[in-house]
Amino acid sequence: MKQHKGIMVKVAIEKAEDALKSSNENIDINLYTSQNRAYYAVFYIVMALAYLDDFVTKSHHKLMGQFNKRYIYEQKVFDKYLIEIYTNLIKKRESADYDFTYKLTKDKVLKDIESAKTFINSVKPYVLKKLGKEAD
Repeated sequence: MKQHKGIMVKVAIEKAEDALKSSNENIDINLYTSQNRAYYAVFYIVMALAYLDDFVTKSHHKLMGQFNKRYIYEQKVFDKYLIEIYTNLIKKRESADYDFTYKLTKDKVLKDIESAKTFINSVKPYVLKKLGKEAD
């Protein structure tokens, strides 16, 4: 495995963990920031997978589509509920960022943070295992 790829995977994992932490820290400060960071926590852990698979894109929807195609339907690595979490979080992040009439509630954002945590806890062990195999 190229050393560069391993570094990028590790950085993506760190960014996922930092985003999740930031989401929790911002819950009483700014719900929109908290919602945004919950989504980005999921985005970054999926980017870690993308680096391992040599599929890197700047398109959030293409990345989500690849995750769904490769890991949910083709390889059946993860349960379908993860794509539901991902889809929900991307839609809410887009609404929170771009729809100025969209209103968030603390309870809903807290549920989304928990969903993001579930997603990361499901995907991260697979990423670390795959990263270890590629390092061999």
